[in-house]
Amino acid sequence: MNTRAATSIIFVGFFLLGMVFILWGIVLPDMSKTLQMNDVVSGAFFTLISMGSILGAFIGGKYIQKFDFLSLFSGLSAAMALLLCGLASVQHWLWLLAGAFIMGMLSSCLFTIGHTLIARLHVNRRSTMMGLMDFMFSLGTLAAPFYISALYLMENDWRWPLRFLAVAVAVLAVYTFYAAKQGKKLAPPKSPQHNKSLSYGDVIKQPVFLFLSLAALGYGAVEFGNGNWFVSYAQEGRGFSGEDARMVFAFFTAGMVVSRLGFSILLRWFTTHRLMVVLATIMAVGAFTIKLASEPQLMSVGNFLVGLGLGGLFPLMLSSAMDIDSDKGPLLSGICVIGSSIGVQTASFGTGLWASFAPLTVAFWMIPIGAVWLWIMAFGYSRQLKRRKLVTEPTITKPVLGADA
Repeated sequence: MNTRAATSIIFVGFFLLGMVFILWGIVLPDMSKTLQMNDVVSGAFFTLISMGSILGAFIGGKYIQKFDFLSLFSGLSAAMALLLCGLASVQHWLWLLAGAFIMGMLSSCLFTIGHTLIARLHVNRRSTMMGLMDFMFSLGTLAAPFYISALYLMENDWRWPLRFLAVAVAVLAVYTFYAAKQGKKLAPPKSPQHNKSLSYGDVIKQPVFLFLSLAALGYGAVEFGNGNWFVSYAQEGRGFSGEDARMVFAFFTAGMVVSRLGFSILLRWFTTHRLMVVLATIMAVGAFTIKLASEPQLMSVGNFLVGLGLGGLFPLMLSSAMDIDSDKGPLLSGICVIGSSIGVQTASFGTGLWASFAPLTVAFWMIPIGAVWLWIMAFGYSRQLKRRKLVTEPTITKPVLGADA
């Protein structure tokens, strides 16, 4: 397999996935008006994405190892392009909900392939390369508000951003198919070990991986809970214009980008487990700042801090897990996606349901609650990593004076 081509494909794919995932929260107010969606339906839309992601991650974690990664990535990307075209044409929100479930399945399988492939191609630089991969995802989320605002200047219609994005994903699918055909000519035969389906029971019974999955749940709740609801919260709850709300939200994605570019540098001064706690603390401070502030400047700072804390946290947690057992890479990616998807479901649908009984300014407390959960689980995961490190490191004994005499 051509390492450079495969890495480029995954990086571009994660950039486009970042745009796909975050644009729904940005166009939600306009989409809700067009399709007559209330808050409960909006929450159900994000919930169905999460439910599809759970199923897709479960299937992907067990079975993607049986297929050629790039060929599968190409086919799933082509399916995603067709789905985006279909969602851009719906006239009733029921079809949108059905498409959301399928989109979640496709996305989580693509995530699992990307995480596993990059981890295996770059063993010596796993944390750095996985951080750069997730940086591309964040770059996509950062680009999405500007991309949508630019298209809105020409046509104020939420359907056009989906159509143009579908074209970009289709182009990636075609190139990936070509690269996969070339790669098969160069790749050595797969080992029998990598043709077997894997079992989740082998990993989830280990406390370190259990904490990883629970931390991923909090991660999904904070990242996508904020991503899906902040623009609506800022407009309805704080009286911001749509443009101002999108610009304040851009600080969140900017913080993600900065963190994923720079967190590996901090590993020169911090141990892995300690850096996790530092990043989780920054995230929690930012989440409470967003909720308690009303001025756009302070809310921008809060969004930046949440992004700064979250950005490096996910690749740091997942790469640390793969350092423990890289052969279980698809499963480890799978439990992270499943945990994150449950968190997304809890925060997104929970916020929508809460907002049907109370103002959105109250329901938005779901995000700081998720931040507290993430901090606790990240701390527990870091303790497990520290304990494993102490067990595996050889004990160095000091020589006793006169022992050789």
